[in-house]
Amino acid sequence: MAEKSVHPICAFDIGQDGTVVPIRDPWPSATTGDGMSYRWLHFDLADKGLDAWTREFLPETASTALRQSETRPRSDFLDGGLILNLRGVNLNPASDVDDMVSLRLWVTKCLIVSARMRKVWAVDAIREEMDIGIAPKSVGMFLAALTYGLTKRIEEVTIELEDESDAIEEEAFAGGQDMGGRVAQCRKSVIKLRRFIRPQKEALIELAANRDWLGNDAASVLLRETANKTKRSLESLEATHERLSATQDHLDILHATALGRNSYVLSIVAAIFLPLGFVTGLFGINVGGMPGVESDLGFWTVTVGSVVVGAALYAVFRYSKWL
Repeated sequence: MAEKSVHPICAFDIGQDGTVVPIRDPWPSATTGDGMSYRWLHFDLADKGLDAWTREFLPETASTALRQSETRPRSDFLDGGLILNLRGVNLNPASDVDDMVSLRLWVTKCLIVSARMRKVWAVDAIREEMDIGIAPKSVGMFLAALTYGLTKRIEEVTIELEDESDAIEEEAFAGGQDMGGRVAQCRKSVIKLRRFIRPQKEALIELAANRDWLGNDAASVLLRETANKTKRSLESLEATHERLSATQDHLDILHATALGRNSYVLSIVAAIFLPLGFVTGLFGINVGGMPGVESDLGFWTVTVGSVVVGAALYAVFRYSKWL
């Protein structure tokens, strides 16, 4: 039988004093080492050995939840542990920040198993700290640090969208033209972020409410602050969406006004040239008896008459306040 192996992105045992011990086992168990506070295993969902590993070491519900291809933020206590799905903004190169990346976690009092498809920068920041020997001392503090890192980056992107909305609004009400593309792009980003931040806020509130499970007052306080930050970010996105909608309505009104004005001018021009077109068409028929055909002044007579008729129609329209 082939030797079992899996390749975590990172794997650490964390001591009660914050000591960090890297794990080199090619098939790490879900049990912490002697004297350790908790174990963190972080996987790439593309790892071919992950399916077998989760089936061997995790409850069936956790194994299935961890390997789902599509997720929404959730926080559910099941089978003696926590199923936690979170989202973060996409800060990877050549990616749209609003194309949010997912993070799946199975958490117990002494184990954290996380998995992702694309790099999550908040997780990578914790990994880098552990690489130099700095780690949260408990599972509760790990979750608090992780959720705070995710929320901080979401908040930064939210502020950037708010600033972009301010610039668009100011330019639009100053008479800016051809801004539909910018408004649409900004609205799309806001909508995509709102889709996941709303359920993430609920998941964080539920997680923060379980103080006994977190086992640390500092972790509970930080989680409540993180949930509050997420709520503020969501409210900011809601306000930004409303402002962009108002800006789009303003641009639509400007466009409709310009279109109506242009149509009106064209209608007036057509009204002036309609009788002139009739006259020129009448004098353009090739039948006998047309007046002025034999006269050298015939052309100039028709031309001057057309100018006089056009000027008279213009004067009538001006008098009638149609122009």
